[in-house]
Amino acid sequence: MKGTRPPASTEAPLLKAFSLGLLSSLFFAFTFVLNREMETQGGHWIWSSSLRFYFMLPLLWLILLRGGKYRRVFASIRKDPLPWLLWSTVGFGVFYSFICIAASGGPSWLTASAWQLTIVAGVLLSPLFYADRALGIRQGIPLGQLLVSALVLAGVFTVQAGMGAGAAGDGGAADPAAYLGLFFVVVAAFAYPLGNRKMMELVGSSLGTAERVFGMTLCSMPFWGILSLSGIALGIVPGRTQVLQTLVVALSSGIVATLLFFKATTLVKSDVRKLAVVESTQAGEVVFSLLGGVLVFGDRSPSALAMAGLAIVIVGIISNAAVAAAKPARSG
Repeated sequence: MKGTRPPASTEAPLLKAFSLGLLSSLFFAFTFVLNREMETQGGHWIWSSSLRFYFMLPLLWLILLRGGKYRRVFASIRKDPLPWLLWSTVGFGVFYSFICIAASGGPSWLTASAWQLTIVAGVLLSPLFYADRALGIRQGIPLGQLLVSALVLAGVFTVQAGMGAGAAGDGGAADPAAYLGLFFVVVAAFAYPLGNRKMMELVGSSLGTAERVFGMTLCSMPFWGILSLSGIALGIVPGRTQVLQTLVVALSSGIVATLLFFKATTLVKSDVRKLAVVESTQAGEVVFSLLGGVLVFGDRSPSALAMAGLAIVIVGIISNAAVAAAKPARSG
């Protein structure tokens, strides 16, 4: 007699997606640390954001060159040009330009920790998508994931409080203007999962991960072109150091991290609970960006309160995986 334990085939994709999501958060952390470094060296957010995607486009094209896979992307774009342009601009253009604006006003740990709002944003966006389009049934909000995501956020804000208190004690509290950047992070936190999920819904299984990322990068080019022309008109040009640092960000975050994360979400895209788990792994960016700032750039070491926050984040990520592996949670 068979037991009630789910078959390994249904558990393996979650474990793989979870691992890929966590690994992507390591490479995404380079974004926050290097963007902060570029801003302190006088680089403007217009070029920190747009140059990344200019570098990504030919690199992704080279990845798809073998076998002519890029042709399938062009065919998909010709079929639905407006949705491609809209959701690519939202998921890549709005997301990353706003992240870079936020980085110009505060330290990397502040931006990285605030970015974790995307965990809750991804859960709250679920009703915008169909569980069964033919029947008109929309996805529900997975309450278990929402509660655990709240735990992760509690840890994130504890990190913020601990690092902020430490800075104040050192006489180096962040400028109040830095917290205005939180508005841009909130918008970015919703734009990224919204654009990603809408594109997954649009293309289905017709395109692979690299193909979808290439198509979104290509269709975000009008946004980056307008932004770059605005910078040139204002007399703002990138320096050599900013160009090189942006290339590193494009490789680590734009190519490696994005492909890993999109692959992870693709593996579990049919299960809203597991999708929430994968999106929650991005909380690892707080840990990696904080450690990167300390080890690479000599930032202040985390306070006891910040360390407690990191522990809560780790517990939350593990709990989220446990909730998804359990029986289906009730949805709101």
